[in-house]
Amino acid sequence: MLYLTRLLIILLLLPLATACATQPEIRPPQSAIATAHPLATEAGHEILARGGNAFDAAVAVSAALAVVEPWNSGLGGGGFFLLHRARDGFEIMVDARERAPLAATRDMYLRDGRPVPALSIDGALAAGIPGTPAALVHLAGKYGKLPLRQTLAPAIRLARDGFPATPAYSKILLRQHMRLTDHFPEAGRFYLKEGLIPAPGDIAKQPELAQTLERLAQKGHAGFYGGVTADRLVQGVRAAGGIWSMKDLDEYRVIEREPVRGTYRGVRVTSAALPSSGGVVLVQMLNLLQGFDLHSMPKAQRDHTVIEAMRLAYRDRARHLGDPDFVRVDVARLLDPAYAAKLRDEMRRPEPAAVSSPAKAVGEGANTTHFSIIDREGNRVAATLSLNTPFGSGFMPPGTGVVLNNEMDDFAVKPDAPNTYGLVGGAANAIAPGKRPLSSMTPTFLETDDAIVALGTPGGSRIISMILLATLELAHGRGGPKEWVSLPRFHHQYLPDAVTHEARAFEADEARVLQGFGHRLDAVRGSYGNMQLVAWYKKAGRLEAASDPRGEGGARIK
Repeated sequence: MLYLTRLLIILLLLPLATACATQPEIRPPQSAIATAHPLATEAGHEILARGGNAFDAAVAVSAALAVVEPWNSGLGGGGFFLLHRARDGFEIMVDARERAPLAATRDMYLRDGRPVPALSIDGALAAGIPGTPAALVHLAGKYGKLPLRQTLAPAIRLARDGFPATPAYSKILLRQHMRLTDHFPEAGRFYLKEGLIPAPGDIAKQPELAQTLERLAQKGHAGFYGGVTADRLVQGVRAAGGIWSMKDLDEYRVIEREPVRGTYRGVRVTSAALPSSGGVVLVQMLNLLQGFDLHSMPKAQRDHTVIEAMRLAYRDRARHLGDPDFVRVDVARLLDPAYAAKLRDEMRRPEPAAVSSPAKAVGEGANTTHFSIIDREGNRVAATLSLNTPFGSGFMPPGTGVVLNNEMDDFAVKPDAPNTYGLVGGAANAIAPGKRPLSSMTPTFLETDDAIVALGTPGGSRIISMILLATLELAHGRGGPKEWVSLPRFHHQYLPDAVTHEARAFEADEARVLQGFGHRLDAVRGSYGNMQLVAWYKKAGRLEAASDPRGEGGARIK
């Protein structure tokens, strides 16, 4: 009898089990890529067409951006790659942040106890050890399907054969012309044509960078952090007053870190981990806002509430965050709902507390780059890469074609002394040998029961607040990808105690209400940010890709 009962159960369940086994896996109908430059987008799609996956495409896009958008990112910089692998749901952040040289000291940018900003901004002494080349090798070897010689081929071709200069390319060289020609002749010779700024449409070639990329393609990690390239990098840096060593390059490795996760009103958030402050600050702001019914508020009241959440989360950024391999950061406490409830009491006071403010930030926050990818398998990448300020340190070691970062300025060179973006910090972000400076880069995945979104943006200290505003739009059902990347922006970072905003962010009546709450409003000239976003709506089987209209990016579905 027992046997017959079991047999009956098996026969009844068999059709259900067969149906489950044969249920087709939900996959995107196509692939979507959004980057800051159409040629980089095409490089990614080329690699996908050759059988690569999203991680292979990320290698191709990163390298192509290093060629066509060299003022924002490149082999001389670093960044963060947020990855999702579809077959098993595995997610990781690849930390390719620059490291302080082993000869770095806590007070290396002080003279008579005072910061000298030029030392951490211009020249070889301002450069940390680059991480982007190591990340490309790591992505290709561990997550990609194709060898580096294939995924780097589009970038090598662009550097060797040239590409048409865009209006943005010509404009940034016009703005940087005096800096490059007067102080960094190697970079000036490299990017200018006989001292002249390339006009839009002129073909820009970078033969030395092509050779450096070829060595990376052929030899992997040793092709950049060893051999000819490493010799030229170290010799060039030291001859120009820097402190790099061969040991610095030889010891550089990317680090895989568990992403920061949170939820807000049904939206699951996966974002960057320390030493990027992005994920912690983003989730902390969302935790604070959980206690308010933003949807029913008048816009001025809603924006005031969001501003206060920004202010308090950025205050914790300044006080607590740094490289987790060097300082203990109690991330669990910062993201605890009980801690958010405690901070919420501060948000409900009628006016912001009076605090002393440092000088207004001089950095524009238009630099850095971001790209987002979803492939046909459902793999996805959100990656934010940087040199810090335009053309980084400006210094290019001869014979490399690689302009170096000035990310050392992202350390707190002195407690409470603002960096180029006006951000302050303390001991947690002090300089130490081998340490990675705190960052605001915030590559992020957002997920609802239907939508999967990968997004990010450049923008210096304003990056995190831009991601926050886009997340709130998704969570509250306002607009879609094109609206989210176009959204007028506002920002508060604790110090300076001011709301930085684009001209269209507040109507006149709303501005008066915000000023009544005690906010100082500082409109920026022009705009900021360059968000790149891809979205997959699973129920409709639809992909969307959107590039910020503030830039010249390319968003394409193929």
